Amino acid sequence: MKMRLPVLSLVSLAAVTGCADKQTNEKTTQKFVETAYMDSSVKPGDDFYMFVNGKWLKTATIPSTEFGVGSFIDLMNKTRDNLKTVIEEAGKGSAAAGSIEQKVGDFYASGMDSLTIEKLGYEPVKPALEQISGITNTQQLMNFVASQQKLMNNTLFSILIGADEKNSSVNILSFYQGGLGLPERDYYFKTDAETKKVVDAYKTYMQQLFKLTGDDSVTAAKNAANVFALETQLATSHKTNVELRDPESNYHKMAVAALHTQMPQFGWTNVLNEIGAKADSVNVGQPAFYAKVNELLRATSLETWKQYLRFNVLNDAANALSSNFVNAKFAYGKTLSGQEELKPRWQRITANTENNLRDALGQLYVKKYFTEDAKKRMLELVNNLQKALEVRIAKLDWMSDSTKTKAKEKLQTIIKKIGFPDKWRDYSNVTIDKNKYFENLQSCARNEFQYQVNKAGKPVDKTEWDLSTSEINAYYNPTFNEIVFPAGILQFPFFDLNADDAINYGGIGMVIGHEITHGFDDQGAQYDKDGNLRLWWSKDDYAKFQEKGKKEIALYNSFTVLDSLHVNGALTNGENIADLGGVNIAYDAFKMTKQGQDTAKIDGLTPDQRFFISVAQIWRLKFKDEFVRSQVNTDVHSPANWRVNGPLMNVEAFYKAFNVQPGEKMYRPDSARVKIW
Repeated sequence: MKMRLPVLSLVSLAAVTGCADKQTNEKTTQKFVETAYMDSSVKPGDDFYMFVNGKWLKTATIPSTEFGVGSFIDLMNKTRDNLKTVIEEAGKGSAAAGSIEQKVGDFYASGMDSLTIEKLGYEPVKPALEQISGITNTQQLMNFVASQQKLMNNTLFSILIGADEKNSSVNILSFYQGGLGLPERDYYFKTDAETKKVVDAYKTYMQQLFKLTGDDSVTAAKNAANVFALETQLATSHKTNVELRDPESNYHKMAVAALHTQMPQFGWTNVLNEIGAKADSVNVGQPAFYAKVNELLRATSLETWKQYLRFNVLNDAANALSSNFVNAKFAYGKTLSGQEELKPRWQRITANTENNLRDALGQLYVKKYFTEDAKKRMLELVNNLQKALEVRIAKLDWMSDSTKTKAKEKLQTIIKKIGFPDKWRDYSNVTIDKNKYFENLQSCARNEFQYQVNKAGKPVDKTEWDLSTSEINAYYNPTFNEIVFPAGILQFPFFDLNADDAINYGGIGMVIGHEITHGFDDQGAQYDKDGNLRLWWSKDDYAKFQEKGKKEIALYNSFTVLDSLHVNGALTNGENIADLGGVNIAYDAFKMTKQGQDTAKIDGLTPDQRFFISVAQIWRLKFKDEFVRSQVNTDVHSPANWRVNGPLMNVEAFYKAFNVQPGEKMYRPDSARVKIW
């Protein structure tokens, strides 16, 4: 389980590490605090997020092709434009057959060939539909399900190959719950108007796919109803999003032979043979789900299962087929996002090129858009934040010395990855033809699955990355005990070589601190320094830690979103702990710098004020209401305003920087503040 910042969520002179003269700073750093967006009518102690971003929030408009606008999305759009430039350059020349330039350029060209794609309609999936039509028994059904896994289609269940959480030096094949078309289980059971709107759109989408492939209206409605009823049965066995956050209760290493005996309809041995995996034991994350699948394979008609497979094949392929399929999928999706119009085709195909040829495109991207100076500066920042957390751990008044020693050991063994991987993935087995978009997608998928399944049972390779180099994101991986910062996020407003330390420590410093803290949040704290799911705390210290987490859950449960909707404190607890830790650690590291120890103002703002304003600027985001509702239901991250105000109301330095007083809305007495790391 990777703990990350949201994908939507978070250049080239010498870094400004000290306090230059005021005149120079006013010229070179004016853009770094965007004072025109600040709303002085709001007290910082009432709503700091609005104080920093209020004027922008009141005037910003969300384009019809977006579900939001702001820091992350602006940077994603800028980076996507850069990727398009790289892709077009790769496609211009006469690149050698089989080179990464040829594959990147021709993949993009095939996706942009809308005339051919439109003419084909759903021809590319007809072989799979014919195969489904010919299924006559449960074993054939499960063989087909397994064959879809080899195309990276998680039909019915999900597979992951990664470090064994209790033996992190070896990879294990893990099976997780799946099989649902709606975002998560509760959509099948909630009855409020907003959920019903999503469910109705989903049912309409099902019917449209059936009609687009030959059903009349009556038959399409019947098939959609049967498939939805089957999904609802599957959903009854699903764990909730909150329950999925407990790593210990989602780890069950089981013998394949025993599973095959217990669940004969599922046919575990046959499934593993079909996907080409050799394993005596596997991790079954949610055994109740697989027991339910086995039961439904016996109790549900074969015809209903075949329609279920038919819908899943069409749904998985929809965006690669003709426009009537693309538009049908978008019509459903916009009930979850609020996005009014499809993005232009070039934007969608650029994203798909990145998704399918991640490291091939990544190599070309970093050559053009990333510097070694940025990597060196980032490593310096990471090291400073590590030092700051070590000091904070030493000063904790609630943790024993023995646990502190182990916490420091874990902190010092964190692997740091910055910019791009040391070794790139090999795409020699991928065949790309500029005239065959669907086949290109399948070739990429087969290559990816084979790469993953080949790892099962083998030693873990800790040089691997789990993000593209251009992604505006970062993550902590507990089984590797690593923090990863791709080149994509190392841009303003998060990071700029020309910015003063207050800006960089409040921006990317907060992100670094966030990811480091994930090693010590409610999930990460359960893994030792080697990445094993093993409690390394003393019993009393861990109990104190859990109590502090409960205090934070209660605080975030009190935060309101969209009138009566509240943040789910239990679902977002890990990210909230990381946000609070991120601010605290980044601030302490900032105070180690020359500027952090000075009081010289820039733009009338003290260094501390600039630090906290930078924290708020990176979360300057505005989303459609539909997206926010989906986020609260499914995302482990709190909405943007609470990623600022929530942590800061617990940070003493913020109170001092902006003279926050009792009676102001963000004020909490010292005894009520959450203090963890």
